[in-house]
Order: sequence, then structure tokens, then C-alpha cells
Amino acid sequence: MTDYSEMYVTHRYAQEVVDGMRLACTAEIQACRRHLLDLRRQGTDEFPYVFDESRANRIFDWFEKCCCHVRGVYAGQNIQLMPFQYFDLGSVFGWVRMDSGARRFKRAFEFRARGNVKSTEMSGIALYGMCSDVIYPPYRPEQRMYEMLPEVECAAVDRDQAKRVWGDARAMAEMSADIAKRLEVRASVIWHKKRKGWLRALSRETKNKDSGAPCIVIIDEYHAHQTSEIVDVLKSGFGKRWQSLMLIISTAGKDAENNPCKLEYDYAKSILDGSNVQEDYFAIIRELDDKDDVKDPAVWVKANPILQHMTEYAEGLLSEIKSECSMAYGSGDAAKIREFLTKRCNIWQQDSEFKYLTSEQLEKWRSLAVPHDEFMELIKNTEHIAGYDLSKKIDLTASGGCCNLPDGRVAVWAHGYIPEEAVSRHEKTDRVPYREWAKGNWVTATPGAVVDYDKITEYVDDFNHQIGRVPAEDCFDPYNATLYMTQMEKNSSRTVVEVRQGTLTLSEPTNRLRELIVSEKVVHDGNPLLTWALSNAYAVSDSNENIKLSKRNKDDSQRIDPVAAVINALSRLPKMVKKRSKYEDEDVLEL
Repeated sequence: MTDYSEMYVTHRYAQEVVDGMRLACTAEIQACRRHLLDLRRQGTDEFPYVFDESRANRIFDWFEKCCCHVRGVYAGQNIQLMPFQYFDLGSVFGWVRMDSGARRFKRAFEFRARGNVKSTEMSGIALYGMCSDVIYPPYRPEQRMYEMLPEVECAAVDRDQAKRVWGDARAMAEMSADIAKRLEVRASVIWHKKRKGWLRALSRETKNKDSGAPCIVIIDEYHAHQTSEIVDVLKSGFGKRWQSLMLIISTAGKDAENNPCKLEYDYAKSILDGSNVQEDYFAIIRELDDKDDVKDPAVWVKANPILQHMTEYAEGLLSEIKSECSMAYGSGDAAKIREFLTKRCNIWQQDSEFKYLTSEQLEKWRSLAVPHDEFMELIKNTEHIAGYDLSKKIDLTASGGCCNLPDGRVAVWAHGYIPEEAVSRHEKTDRVPYREWAKGNWVTATPGAVVDYDKITEYVDDFNHQIGRVPAEDCFDPYNATLYMTQMEKNSSRTVVEVRQGTLTLSEPTNRLRELIVSEKVVHDGNPLLTWALSNAYAVSDSNENIKLSKRNKDDSQRIDPVAAVINALSRLPKMVKKRSKYEDEDVLEL
């Protein structure tokens, strides 16, 4: 049996992970196994590196004797490193070249979930680079010396994020008498009083990002970067110092196809699994594995190493993760689910597009259908909103609508229109039975090679006659519909409303429809065309998590027009809410 108590703290953590004493993801196990294998071959011609405990102890002592927490429940208290930090910091700073004493690792990739003290750790490292980092010059290998004119760069995608690590470093320096006596803190830069140099924040807005000769570079939340520009510029300054180090730290992101951080992540993974060998690259990745149940609190420690020890802070973090998980999956909001998966489980999401409805939500939608005749009775004489999505005349186009029901539910419906001459072609490209749907009166095949808009008017007028009243509003995506809207307004004196197609307008009704499905507050007539459109729909989010619907790509034959028509109508439907009067509950409509 392994006697862990006799092992050096960095090695002990690695051995505990490999032995299964600590729950860890596959990538972290690989990182720990790599460390242990390197210990066995250190100091050889094939592997000219050694682990120097004195160098690892130096960074440990720096944190625990000089640095303090700057926020939260431990603000003002000296930092006590956790076991995973003894491994991470010990690895990065403890491994050195056996011939010169220079650090082995020139680049480090640290990947863990939000809330796991990344900024605090990076701030301490930044101050270490200014105050306590040492080199062993080749002409005097027995005598260590400090870096003269140290340059430490804290880089991020924007100015505010860049100042997060820099700001924590400034606060940490000001709160520590030992650090404060060495440094001069200014508004936008920190200088060393004797050895000069600087610690500063950089972002893409910074005009001159070419620092010249950085000792330590910290790239914060790399997933937010659209390009690798700032990494490349700062890396170009390496080679002028004896042991420059770039630390890239991040959580997962939502653009897995086009993100420079995802490329870095993939390369780090290839080093950990052995398919690539780069001895001067350190990688530690903490995430949930593919097989894990993301809603199981027992596995969250894989992405959140702070949960290894249930301190007061860790208990608060666990409580917050539980709350976010419950909210995300309880609401069925795909944007919230993606946020939970990226920030708390550290799982990359494919890109800014994601399926609008999960398979479970789509099944729930199907279960909320009622027979068509029963549906028509439900919506009879209701005040309703009509919606339209008039696509190219040679393709499927759609009308739809919605109304509030007295029992608090919302009824929605849709109908499709397609040129008769295009039916055969579209049955092959779209792979759906338009002819059968036309027989079931879910689709109207209009004569000729283009959609006859007069047939849309005929169908909608007949549908309104069955309801018993005309719509309160007719809502259009103005694209391809301006002439039809004008004619409708002129010929029937109907209230025509243009619905702008941006996320600011469409996010609320798009989220609302999904919430209605999840809460079982929607009813429909089982229209297979509308169900098919819902199954095809993707949600596209902006930087503020506002969403609108889209096809997977613009040339996709999987149509979404019917659900787009419903969303246009829903954007103008007043919400039914319960307000309590002094006598009884009253149904009140609110916009």
C-alpha cells in the first residue's frame, strides 16, 4: 500500500488522483500520470529535466506567507493553498532544466470551472513575477538572481476583464506589507521600486501590445477571445528572457468550432493523451467526462477542484452550482443550460447555435396536442393574433397564430403553403410527406410554380370565419411581405404590424414558447408540419444571451417557417396573469 504521507505534496496529489483516491476527470488523471512518469525518468539524456522541490517550495511560500485573499469570506486572510494548487503550481515552477536551472515549462494551459479561484491564483503569480521570481544564470549557476526590469502582462479580451487579474494583484499588493514595500502601485501600472519593470493589463483595445521582453504572461478567460492575436503578439517577445512563461487560463466556451481557446484545449488534450509530445508545455484540464450525469452533484468536483475540501467557500460554491443546475434544467431554457454546462461543468458547447428544443421538450410538445375539432372549439370566439412568415415564393411559406385561453393556457396553430409544381422536389429535399400533409389540411399546395398569396388570404379568411372573428393584429416579418402587408391593410382594414427580426424583438416570444411547453401551458392541434418545424429549429444567441430561431445553416432544407410565423404572432400576444383583487382572483391581460 502506498504511504502517501511520505511523499512530497505535489507528487502525493498526483499519486492520489492516479490511484483513484480523488475523483478526477480523464484529462486530469492523464496529467497526474504524466507527472509521475516524468519523475521516474528525470535527469536523463532523453529527459534533461529534474523536479526541484526548493523551487516549488518557493512559490508555495510566496502564496502562503505574502499573499492574501482580496474578496469573499476570507478577504484579508493569508492564502492557504489547496492540494490541487500544490500540484499545479508545484509542477509549473518545480520542474527545471538540469543543466541551467531554467524552468522547464514555457507555456501552461489551466482549464477549470468558474469560481475556482483562478483570478486569485493568477494575481499571486503575477506578483511573484514582479517580486520573487529567480533565475540561475549560466555563467554563475550556483548563484540565483532576480529578474531585472521584470515585465508581467495580464491580458484578456477586453479592458475590464484584463483589469480583473491586474486589479486583484493591485489589491493583494496593497493589503500585504511585505509586497507593498517592494512595489509602487499607480493607476494603471505597478512598478518595482528597485528593479523597475512593470505589471500591467493588456487587451485588444491596447494600442501597443508588443511589450518587448515579458517574464510572465497571463491570458485570462481565453475562451472569450475571437482570435489568437494577443497570444501571438506576446509570445513573439519570448526568447529575450531566461525562462519566460505564458499561463493561459480559462473555462469552456460556446464557440467550439471557431475558438482559438478550443484549439489550445485540443492541443493540450493531445499532449495529455500522448498523441503529441511537447516537454515544455504544461496542461491541466478539469471537466466533466462524457459519461457523467451533469446534474449529479457527486461529479461536479471533476470541474470544480475546490469542492475536494468542503470549506465555507466550497459549501457556498456547491450551493450556487445546485441552484443554477435546478434553474437551468427546471426552466428548460437552452441558454441557461449552455451557461451551466460551460461555466460549472466546463464542457465546450458547439457554437452560438443550439437546438431550440431538447428531445424531452419535443416529446412534451407532442403530448400537449388535442384533436383538431376539439382545438377549434377551444379557440372559438377568442381574440387572437395572426403571424406570417412569407419566404421565397418557390419554397414553403407559412401562417400561424395564437390566443390566450380562459384556463391560462396559450393555444398556437400554423399552416403551410407550397407550390404544386415544387411538391415532388421538396418531398425529396426536405424528406417529409407534403402530399399527405396536404390531404390532412396541414398544408395547402397552391397551383403553379410559385406560392399564390391569394390562397393564403383564402385560407386565413376561412380559418378566421371558423373562429368567429378576425385577428386583433396581423404580424409579419417584413422580408418578402411588404406588398402583401400593404394590400391586406388596404383591402380589409386589418391592423398590420411589422415584427422586426432581431434578437431584441424575438428573444422574449422565443423563450416564452419554450417556457409554455415546459410548464405544459400550451395547446395545439397536433399539426405535424409545425412539430417538424420545431424539431428543425436552432436558437442563435447574441453576446447578451438573447436568442432567435434559425435553421442550422442558410441552405438547410429542414424548414422552420411555421414556427417562425407562430413566434411573430406570440411577440404581440398579451400575457395572461393572475392578479388578486380584494374580492377574488381576476384574470388580467398584460402586455
